[in-house]
Amino acid sequence: MRAPLQIAVLGPGCRNCRALEKATRRALDELGLDAEITHVTDYAAIAAHGVLATPGLEVDGRVVLSGRVPSVAEVKELLGAVVAG
Repeated sequence: MRAPLQIAVLGPGCRNCRALEKATRRALDELGLDAEITHVTDYAAIAAHGVLATPGLEVDGRVVLSGRVPSVAEVKELLGAVVAG
């Protein structure tokens, strides 16, 4: 069985960050995937991840999206690509 995905929402906690987390949680539910979601709100730490435009989404240590809020369908595609390897 696969270990839970390690997901980080990168952003200051704004409305877009919350929307990204909501879309991500919904995509995880629809895909039946387990994940641990954390938030990185410190700007220096966000920049250290290579994200200059928030919100950003990091999955298993890899930034897969930044600068916008994706649809649930797009998050599902991103997560599916990570899980597939």
